[in-house]
Amino acid sequence: MIYYLIALFVIALDQLTKWLIVKRMELGESIEVIENFLYITSHRNKGAAWGILQGQMWFFYIITVIVIIGLVYYIQKMGRNHYVLGVSLGMMLGGAIGNFIDRLFRKEVVDFVNTYPFGYNFPVFNVADSALCIGVAMLMIYMFFEEKLLKEKRNG
Repeated sequence: MIYYLIALFVIALDQLTKWLIVKRMELGESIEVIENFLYITSHRNKGAAWGILQGQMWFFYIITVIVIIGLVYYIQKMGRNHYVLGVSLGMMLGGAIGNFIDRLFRKEVVDFVNTYPFGYNFPVFNVADSALCIGVAMLMIYMFFEEKLLKEKRNG
C-alpha cells in the first residue's frame, strides 16, 4: 500500500539525514543556512519533544511500539477508504519508526534543524519529528472535515 511506502520514504530520508549529521558534523557544530532563522546544528536528545522525559528509554520503547501497532491497525482498517487519513497515518508511522531506530541503536535521537521563528529559539528537530507533526496536522484536518460531512448528512 502507498501509505507504507510513504512511511518507508520518511524513515529513509530521516535516517540518511541523521547519518550525514553524525558523520560530517561535530556535536554542537552549527551551519548557518538563513541568517537569524535557520541553522543546521548537530544536537542529541535523550528525551521526547522539547527534551522532556530525558533518559526514559524503556518508556519510549513501550509507547512507540504501542503507537506503531495502532498506526498499522488504522492504516489497515481505514486507510484504504480515506486517502488523507492514510497519508497522515503513513507520515506518523514513518516519523515514529525513524526516532525509534535512533533510540534503539543510538540511545538518543539525532536532531539538526534549528530555527528561530520571530526570534524564538525553537527546539532543534529532525525529519521524523517533521513527519509526525505534518501527519498529526493532516489527521486534524481530516477529522474536522469528516465531522463536518457527518453533520451535513444528519441535517440534510
